[in-house]
Amino acid sequence: MGYAIVWLVNTILSLMTWAIILSAILSWLFAFDVINHRNRFVNQVSMFLDALTAPILGPFRRIIPPLGGLDITPIVAILTLQFLGILFNRMSAPFLIQMLG
Repeated sequence: MGYAIVWLVNTILSLMTWAIILSAILSWLFAFDVINHRNRFVNQVSMFLDALTAPILGPFRRIIPPLGGLDITPIVAILTLQFLGILFNRMSAPFLIQMLG
């Protein structure tokens, strides 16, 4: 059971990292007019990724202002997720595995 919880936490952190990366790439594609919001599928994907990443990026965006039009909050959020993953794997995962088996 402990291994399953550790796997689940690591998978969620990894999926959130990829969602942030995809959201940033999609925003660049919109900014450079490679794709547009009028495409229904692209618009739905964009709205889904924004809804998924907004709770993570929102607190960072309140603290970190855009630097010359460049939003570095995805980078900070990814670094924070990586830090939390390492912290979880080093401190909580061994305890969970030992306790739950």
